[in-house]
Amino acid sequence: MIPLHAIRAVLVRPTHPGNIGGVARALKNMGLVQLYLVAPSRYPSEEATARAAGAEDVLTRAVVCRDLDEAIRDCHYVVGASARSSRHIDWPLLDPAECAARLIAGAASGPVALLFGPERAGLANAELDRCHALSYIPANPDYPSLNLACAAQVFAYEIRRAALQERPPMRAAEPPATVEELEHFYRHLERVLIRIRFLDPENPRLLLRRLRRLYNRAGLDKNEINILRGILTAVDKATAKLDKDTRE
Repeated sequence: MIPLHAIRAVLVRPTHPGNIGGVARALKNMGLVQLYLVAPSRYPSEEATARAAGAEDVLTRAVVCRDLDEAIRDCHYVVGASARSSRHIDWPLLDPAECAARLIAGAASGPVALLFGPERAGLANAELDRCHALSYIPANPDYPSLNLACAAQVFAYEIRRAALQERPPMRAAEPPATVEELEHFYRHLERVLIRIRFLDPENPRLLLRRLRRLYNRAGLDKNEINILRGILTAVDKATAKLDKDTRE
């Protein structure tokens, strides 16, 4: 079976400590061990420990982060578990089995993450922007609401099933770009687009979100990110020279 240690479940701003313990139990049931908590409202908590019911080791090792960027900066592939997509831009949408297959394939090249949003509202658009794809559970449309731990159990089961069925994929020749490296690229790209007046910062519309979707879908590796950053740096230098020549 493919090792599962490179797959992390990330709970973004969980509000109920019992759900944190329930998710820890769901993960351990299926051999997953990596739990990250982003700004939990109450943790540590006796309720979380009680709900873990034998998975206290997963709970004890849980990594608490200030924000989502800290939790996924070293990941190269991120899926958001969401009952909704962006109202304006369609993200690649996977069912739990497809999500599991992608995570298993990605785990061979480094850390990957599955995000779960707050119980009441789910992931915000800014958090969905960090994802390469979204995944949903095709529940009863008349009653689609799932408890956070129940949703985590569905995904954890599919991940274990995919791991049992798949042979370890061949490692890519070039390591994939991490979320942190992509974020540096996106900020650099935004600065250059503003400088060449392709992007109006006062009226950005959906340009940057569409570019994020494009590059996330491409699955860039570290070498490709370096090439793109090099192109942007060359544009920076050329426009700076042009501005200087124009002033003179």
